[in-house]
Amino acid sequence: MFPSTSPDTGRDPWADDTRPGPAGPSRGYPPGPRTGPADGGERGERTGPRRLRKGGPGRRPDPESADEVAEEVPPVPVRRPLALTVAGFAALLGVGLVLGAQTAGPGHRMPFAFIIFGVQLLFVLAWTMAMRPPALLVVALVSAGVAAVADAAAVQTEIAGLAPLGYAAAGGFVLGVLGQLVRRVDRVRVTDSLGSTLLIVVGVVAFASLIVLSRIPKGTQAMTVCLTATGVALLVARLTDAVAPWPRLAPQVPRGAAGVVVGAMLGTLTSAVFGSYLVGFTPTSAALVGLVTAATAVLADLAVGYAEAGRLMAGEPPTMWIARHMQGPLGGFALAAPAAYAMCVLFL
Repeated sequence: MFPSTSPDTGRDPWADDTRPGPAGPSRGYPPGPRTGPADGGERGERTGPRRLRKGGPGRRPDPESADEVAEEVPPVPVRRPLALTVAGFAALLGVGLVLGAQTAGPGHRMPFAFIIFGVQLLFVLAWTMAMRPPALLVVALVSAGVAAVADAAAVQTEIAGLAPLGYAAAGGFVLGVLGQLVRRVDRVRVTDSLGSTLLIVVGVVAFASLIVLSRIPKGTQAMTVCLTATGVALLVARLTDAVAPWPRLAPQVPRGAAGVVVGAMLGTLTSAVFGSYLVGFTPTSAALVGLVTAATAVLADLAVGYAEAGRLMAGEPPTMWIARHMQGPLGGFALAAPAAYAMCVLFL
């Protein structure tokens, strides 16, 4: 039987005639979802967009607009006097190498070797001052010694080849790295300097390949075609940048695509004209050799500009003005020299 009185008899009635829920979760039933604000007066998370404050922007700016503002970097201005000066240096360097190649003959390689050694010293000065590897003086002295050894090997060896130059480059690279490991201050940055040391040593040895090229048949004619095409390509590329640096390849690099393309084309045309007058060449073969060397030189010159812009963006202090702007033409001729040797050996 049911009791005659309610089980709530004798208890205090509630003001709103409603019974409160249990303090904790009821047995056997999961707690219901919370739809109201959090306890303690904290506001729940907003899922909708924030409204703009009165008289000012919202608290959270749009990330897309922030990225657009960050990407707007003012382009580096192109200085015409500087472009003309670099063009003149490239022309003088090409004329000196071409005239020096004409002095090379059987039993008379030393005058050309001295000219090459002078260019190698300029290369060491420009690239060490621009890249600033650890133990800079040690790397410069080792590179100069490697240049002398490579030139002597190119002149004195019985069989003209690149093997002695490779041995000189490997030994110089090892000595340069060991010289940086001696000092504790330079030892910390030795990993970062491996690439710069290798570039300087290999670039120095690359010029010695021109001496080896002068000792093989058609070598002097090939040097005349290749070095002329390289000099014309670098000259025209820099002159075009001084007049019409368009379209800009990068805002931080004061170079234009028109100069690179026009320089390579006119360098190829010049080599084709030379090939119609030189013995052992045809306009087609000379144009092929000139195209490879001219394109290699202008691309190496352009890569030097990108590397310099990267160093400045990384916060490194600018280097010596003369060395920084001599680096491009010297790098172009250094890379064109082994390209000329390869084209002469493989296709002529």
